[in-house]
Amino acid sequence: MNGLLIVDDEEGIRSSVQTALRREGYKFLMAESGRSAVEIVKGDPAAVAVVISDYKMPGMDGMETLAAIGNLNPEICRIMLTGYATLESAIQATNEGIDGFLTKPFENNELRHKVREYFINKSLRRFLSPQILKVIRENPEQIVPRLQKVSILFTDIRGFTPMSEQTDPVELIGQLAEHYFNPLSEIAFRHNGTLDEYCGDGIMIIYGAPVSHGDDERRAVFTALDMRDRMGLINERRSMQGKPPLPLAVSIATGDAVVGMLGSSYKREYTAFGLTVITAARLEKQAGPDQILIDEATYRAVHDSIRVEKLQPVPVKGVSEPVQVYNVVGVR
Repeated sequence: MNGLLIVDDEEGIRSSVQTALRREGYKFLMAESGRSAVEIVKGDPAAVAVVISDYKMPGMDGMETLAAIGNLNPEICRIMLTGYATLESAIQATNEGIDGFLTKPFENNELRHKVREYFINKSLRRFLSPQILKVIRENPEQIVPRLQKVSILFTDIRGFTPMSEQTDPVELIGQLAEHYFNPLSEIAFRHNGTLDEYCGDGIMIIYGAPVSHGDDERRAVFTALDMRDRMGLINERRSMQGKPPLPLAVSIATGDAVVGMLGSSYKREYTAFGLTVITAARLEKQAGPDQILIDEATYRAVHDSIRVEKLQPVPVKGVSEPVQVYNVVGVR
């Protein structure tokens, strides 16, 4: 997915944009009208990463073109290029969900910089939750590493290793995206969770950072319950299709952790670090299919809202006493 589609009714402009971006490593596609651009994307929506479209064109204009392309594949970075820039058209472009707005004439260096910036911003939205992006834009100090009370949620698929050995890797990745990562991430975002990472078949989600809502433990637990219900429906459909189930295991631990932009000078990401994360990860290893295991701190915060089964304490490296564990059975 490294295609860059340039849409302009003037051949000279198409050539100029291509020349400016030639060193960026894109595979260039050209369209002289909005309709032909839409047909190109229809032919292979996953092949196009960026579309740069002129605003004023005969027939389908740039706004209509980019809107139609967004309907075909919302992951495509859509950029408007026009010599008729007005505040009204810029506002309209923003309201339509356009990712960037450029004007003609342009300097090659500026064009390269802006296209790269818009593409990176679009890409970040795939990995960072909406609240992190909002906090970063409004108050960058919020992502400076600090100690914060959080609830950490881990998910995992039980029996994933045997399944991966029996399934074509490309097919397996597609199944995980459609039936696991996408639906569970949507649930996490709906409960204002911060998606930390995908690791193999695991997901880590933070509640309480960068913004605490005061009921972070509850939101984490109800995320887990919604995830279990959703995976139950998904596994029913998979069974009808003759596909193996994706048995979900979930764990939640609550306590202090260092949160913020952590890492090295080569790679930094918003994440959480500390004993609470280790505890949640340890509980996840103990969880069986369709189990939601929570620690004592999480249970105390939500005990009046859920039904649980008290289990044997679990030893956790770095903790002097075993951690009391509860299996969440349902809601009260």
